[in-house]
Amino acid sequence: MKKKIAIIGSGFSGLSAAAYAAKEGHEVHVFEQHDKPGGRARQFTTNNGYVFDMGPSWYWMPDIIENFFNDFGFTTSDFYKLVSLNPQFDMIFANDAISIPESYQELKNLAENLESGAGKQLDKFMQAAKYKYQVGMTDFVNKPCHSFLEFVSPTIAKSALKLDLLTNFRTYVAKYFTNEKLRSLMEFPVIFLGASPAKIPAMYSLMNYGGYALGTHYPMGGFYQLVLAMKEVAEAQGSVFHFNKKIDKINIDQNYISSVIINGKSEHFDAVIASSDYHHTETLLPQQYRNYSEHYWRKKTFAPSCLIYYLGIKEKIPALKHHTLFFENDLDQHINCIYTDKSWPKDPLFYVCCPSKTDASVAPENCENLFLLLPIATGINDDESTREFYLKHMLSRIEKHTGAQNLYAKLDYKKSYCVSDFKNDYNAYGGNAYGLANTLNQTAILKPKIRNKKVTNLFYAGQLTVPGPGVPPAIISGKIVAKEVNNLK
Repeated sequence: MKKKIAIIGSGFSGLSAAAYAAKEGHEVHVFEQHDKPGGRARQFTTNNGYVFDMGPSWYWMPDIIENFFNDFGFTTSDFYKLVSLNPQFDMIFANDAISIPESYQELKNLAENLESGAGKQLDKFMQAAKYKYQVGMTDFVNKPCHSFLEFVSPTIAKSALKLDLLTNFRTYVAKYFTNEKLRSLMEFPVIFLGASPAKIPAMYSLMNYGGYALGTHYPMGGFYQLVLAMKEVAEAQGSVFHFNKKIDKINIDQNYISSVIINGKSEHFDAVIASSDYHHTETLLPQQYRNYSEHYWRKKTFAPSCLIYYLGIKEKIPALKHHTLFFENDLDQHINCIYTDKSWPKDPLFYVCCPSKTDASVAPENCENLFLLLPIATGINDDESTREFYLKHMLSRIEKHTGAQNLYAKLDYKKSYCVSDFKNDYNAYGGNAYGLANTLNQTAILKPKIRNKKVTNLFYAGQLTVPGPGVPPAIISGKIVAKEVNNLK
């Protein structure tokens, strides 16, 4: 039966849900509080010619993204040009640096140079990671996760031991490699999942395959091209987008949404999909209809927030690559500041994206576009002086690595984004940037439920529910929830 569906938020899960729900013939309306789509993946352009992606910058798991477009008779190439990066990224250590090549054979050679026998070990590691990727990204992540029974199947039962669900990622990597740089290289991808490698299930070595084996890509024009393409697909199915629309309240009558208050006006819908922050969405409900209490949220392990700087530099920096990871300091000390001490790190690790290395359209001629990201704890103070201190710290380390001088004096544009901004712009719980950490006790059915247990026609999508944080999982989340709404009687 055709339903009138409201989708709150136009991040990747909301865009995906809009496309799939409209494809089924439903009347779909997407309400976004900002003036453009994308949520955390918005983009902005400065008066002096810089174009900044505000959020995601790692285009991994290209097959998952391609699958979305294929479901609607399109390919990514219908909307944007995707280029493979070579090197994929640089990794800076205390005394040297390594470049991660595009070619898998060259990656094997790099591993062998770092540790005798590591080339063969990498083959074994990647073979197991490929298996986890194929099973994990088909049989696992497409489940709505209402109960364990969804995972009772011959394929999953046969795969259980190979998936290494009960081994932590750090221990798992140590079985293959002894070289510290190789271990850091292997551990890096799971940092996107929002916890220490010692807390992440080894199953997530699938991330290594989805990144290193399938390659690191970049959509020309910026990551925002994916947002625009998904919006176009959703609109082609019949979805209608409404911008500058704030959801004030969700009214309930006898365990059913009776109306949604949008910018002070009441409107009826047969179902609501909230791709907005899960906790915030629940505050729009009367207390007795919320899935989870404040105590529940306080007990959850959230992925980090981050300090981001969007910088325009009035000169080229030849030694800087498109992606660079500054890993000169101890990872565990930084992680401890995020999850245990809840403090700013003394010796931080951070990441730099310089898309102007690949795409001349994102910066004026002879200038660089820099995106700096430093992971930090949620809920901490982020005053301007603290932000500025870490900016200068990061710039000094970029200078040391590249030989560039006086970068701060060459700033042509500067904008920071941190904990309080995530709260203000996205109602993000604690100012988190990535959602819930994918720890073992926050995986699959142990995540916040995709359906409201007390309100029949309210559903949730995005990084705080299944499958979890990241762009491909968010796209999958939208597909899962659209199917759930379609099955609503």
